[in-house]
Amino acid sequence: MTKHRYTKLPPSLAREKHARILSGDAPRTLDLFGGCGGISLGFDAAGYKSIAALEFDKDAARSHAINFFGDLSGDKFELHAAPKDIIKIEPEDLLLGLGYKGRAETHVDVIVGGPPCQAFARVGRAKLREIADHPEAFLQDARGNLYLRYLHYVNRLKPIALLMENVPDVLNYGGHNVAEETCEILSDMGYSCRYTLLNSVFYGAPQMRERMFLIAIASDIASEIEFPIPSHWIELPRGYAGSRQVALQTIRNDLFSEENFFYEPPIADRKDCLPAVTAQDALGDLPVITDHLEGKLKRGVRKFDEYRPYRSDVSPSQFAKQMRSWPGFESEGGISDHVIRYLPRDYAIFRRMSPGDQYPEAHQHAIELFNERLAVVEAETGKPISTKSAQYKKLWESIVPPYDPGKFPNKWRKMEADAPARTLMAHLGKDGYSHIHYDSRQARTISVREAARLQSFPDGFILSGSMNPAFRQIGNAVPAVLARALANSIFKQLTKKHAKKTSSEATEVV
Repeated sequence: MTKHRYTKLPPSLAREKHARILSGDAPRTLDLFGGCGGISLGFDAAGYKSIAALEFDKDAARSHAINFFGDLSGDKFELHAAPKDIIKIEPEDLLLGLGYKGRAETHVDVIVGGPPCQAFARVGRAKLREIADHPEAFLQDARGNLYLRYLHYVNRLKPIALLMENVPDVLNYGGHNVAEETCEILSDMGYSCRYTLLNSVFYGAPQMRERMFLIAIASDIASEIEFPIPSHWIELPRGYAGSRQVALQTIRNDLFSEENFFYEPPIADRKDCLPAVTAQDALGDLPVITDHLEGKLKRGVRKFDEYRPYRSDVSPSQFAKQMRSWPGFESEGGISDHVIRYLPRDYAIFRRMSPGDQYPEAHQHAIELFNERLAVVEAETGKPISTKSAQYKKLWESIVPPYDPGKFPNKWRKMEADAPARTLMAHLGKDGYSHIHYDSRQARTISVREAARLQSFPDGFILSGSMNPAFRQIGNAVPAVLARALANSIFKQLTKKHAKKTSSEATEVV
C-alpha cells in the first residue's frame, strides 16, 4: 500500500459519525469561509447543528455569531464572533479554542463553505496533488491558495460529508476545471464526489444566481451522489441560459481528460414545479421608502436603528410569509435594516426608467432630463447657455452620470416586478445600480433588507455593521433556500436505507 502524507477517512471514524446521525443526532457542521451564514442558515433549517464557523471579515464573522451562537455567554460568544484567518489557524486549534476538547476529528460531521478560487488554476493539477500529499507545503505556497486550505481542513477533520460552492467560472479557470481536480483529491481521500451547476431561482429564491456546487460523501456510506430536484420553474433569460451552456460545453468537449465527476444539472419540469418567485413576491409587503424624495435622507453612515412596520395595505406572498416566520428567525411585525444609498442625482432617472432598462436607456433618460432642465434655465435667464461654459458643464454633471453607455451596459438595471431579480453582487454596497426598485414611485435602489429578501434571508436574521458591510455580506452569501435544499438532499443520502454500509476493514492512518 502506498503511503501518503494525507490520510483517508478511517472507516471506523466514518461508522461512528454515521451511527450518531442514524440514531437521530443532528449532523454537526463547520462552515469555512462562512460569511454571515447563508449556508449555515439552510443547513440548520434542515436539521443540522452549526458548531463553528471560520470567517476573516469582522462584520460577517459577528453576524454569523449573532445568528447562530447568540445564546452563548459573553466570552464564549466573542470567541465565535472574532474574525479568523484560515491561513493562520489550524483545524485543531480552531476547535480547541472554541471549547471542543479531545480529538478534533471527532467533532465535525459535515464541512460546508465556498473557498475563493484565486490562484487555484495557476497551481496546476500536479502541484495540487503534491500539496494534498504534503499539507504543510501550503505554508510555503506563495499563491496562498485557499482551496487547498479547505482541503487541508477536510483532511484533518475527516467529515463524512461536505459541500463546496463557487462561481461557474471554476469549471474553466485558467484552463483548469477546479471542481474536477478537487473531486480527484477527495476521491483519493475516500469520498464519493460529484459537482454540478445549480441556479437558486429553481429552488425558490427570487433571484437568478448560478453557482457551482460540489457534494462529497464518505464512499462507504454513499456510492453515488445526487443533487436536489428543482421546486420552481422559469425560462432563464438568454444571458443566463447562454452562460450555462458555455460552461457545460467546455466540460463536455474536454478532449484532454475524461470527466468522471460531473453531474448533469437537474432539470426543472414546468408541469411539476411552482412558478418562480418574483421580485414583487419578495419585496411587495415591505415598507415604502420615499424619505429620499422628500429631502429627509442625508449622506452618511446608515445604521439599523429605525423600525419600520410591514405594509398594511399589501397581503404578503407565500414567500414573504416564509421570510417573516422562518423558525428561529421570526420577525416582530417589521424590520429595522430597510435603508438605502444616498443618490440624489439619479432619483429622477430611476423614476423614468422602464422595467428591464439598463445603463444605455438610463443615460438617454438623463440626457432628456438635462435638455428639459437646460430649456427651463434658458427660459428663466432669457438667453442661451454656451455648451463650452462652466454653467453648462456644471448643469450636465449634476444630471448626467459620467459613465460611457457603450462600455457599461449592465452597470444599471431596473428590476421587473413580475420576474425574479438578477444576480446580486458582493459590491452591491458601492454599486447598487444593478438593482433599481421596480416601483417608480419610490425611485431608488434596493434596501439592505430587500437585498436580504432576494437572497432568502429571513427577516429576523441580524446583520452586523452598517449599510455597506451588510450589503457586502448579503452579496457574498448563498441563498438560504438553496442551501436548505442541498442540506436536505445530503441528509437523505446520509440516512437512506439502501446506503452502503461502512466497511469494517481498518485503513492505515499515517
